[in-house]
Amino acid sequence: MAHSSVKPTRSSRLALLLGDPSGIGPEIVARVLAEGANPDSSTTSLGGVNIIVIGEPWILEWGARCARISLDLPHYSSPDDLPASLAGPVLLSGLSFSPDDHTPGRMSAAAGRYVLQSLDFAADLARTGAVDGITYASLNKQAMHAAGSRHEDELRYFADRLGVSGYVGEVNTLDGLWTSRVTSHIPLRAVYEHISVDEILPAIRLIHNTFRQSGQPSPRLAVAGLNPHAGEGGLFGSEEIDLIHPAIEAAQEEDIAASGPYPPDTVFLRASRGEFDGVVTMYHDQGQIAMKLLGFERGVTVHGGLSTPITTPAHGTAFDIVEKGVASPQALEHALKLCTQMITSGRAANSHQ
Repeated sequence: MAHSSVKPTRSSRLALLLGDPSGIGPEIVARVLAEGANPDSSTTSLGGVNIIVIGEPWILEWGARCARISLDLPHYSSPDDLPASLAGPVLLSGLSFSPDDHTPGRMSAAAGRYVLQSLDFAADLARTGAVDGITYASLNKQAMHAAGSRHEDELRYFADRLGVSGYVGEVNTLDGLWTSRVTSHIPLRAVYEHISVDEILPAIRLIHNTFRQSGQPSPRLAVAGLNPHAGEGGLFGSEEIDLIHPAIEAAQEEDIAASGPYPPDTVFLRASRGEFDGVVTMYHDQGQIAMKLLGFERGVTVHGGLSTPITTPAHGTAFDIVEKGVASPQALEHALKLCTQMITSGRAANSHQ
């Protein structure tokens, strides 16, 4: 009897980070894991992707106490100890954070150092192929900078650690509506310096390609203008005519279904009614205010352009409600599901190549 020489493929693995230990991250991670233990929960298996929780065990225990629940995960201290087959979520430590440094509800450099160690640990696992995607609970940029990070945000930190040198950007999604932006975490007065065809076109490509990575091949994209009423034919500014429209035409030549520029104050109304799948905005608040008004507790941020699918809740660390047991896990659940979808879509695409 002939034996197959094909090696069995291990299940996909997703690293789940606890986020800033001073915020609500450990609590919402504990909630998601507890709900996933329910056989009727959609978080139970996440489509066959195994969850590897990365963090200090006592921090997860503290989060469970905040959530008024109990957890009992199998615990491993090294990636090398992980079995080839996982029956459910497991906890992987390897990081260290002293309870003496724990300041719930307050920003601290010590918490920032722990976060940076967590990101490094997860990036190393992704680089070596030990995990196929990463979802992390909310971080605090001020704490990360106090700990020594000189990156603009977590996206750039991951890009550096993963060795990605190409164009990267944040993509936000909520209830099926996606948005990307040409400029991100920069002062508003600096936005105009970055509005050019060479910077708008990559933002359009980014959201298009991220859609495709999640299994949606032909998204309809609206591109917002920069000025009131999208410039009103040049009356309120010429950027739409000189820069944004040419970038849209260039995208269309690449078979990207982009259109516009549309007035920024109405484009999200049209998108929320189903006319578009995604919106490309010119600067941070142009899209973030609209998306957060549509559903702050459910929004997800995708780190677009990276070699590994990475998602996170769009909300912050919510220091004001830490230890009150009221933090909602909805955004984290959606982040996990989207990362799972991107992992499985990527594997399916690779299997057909």
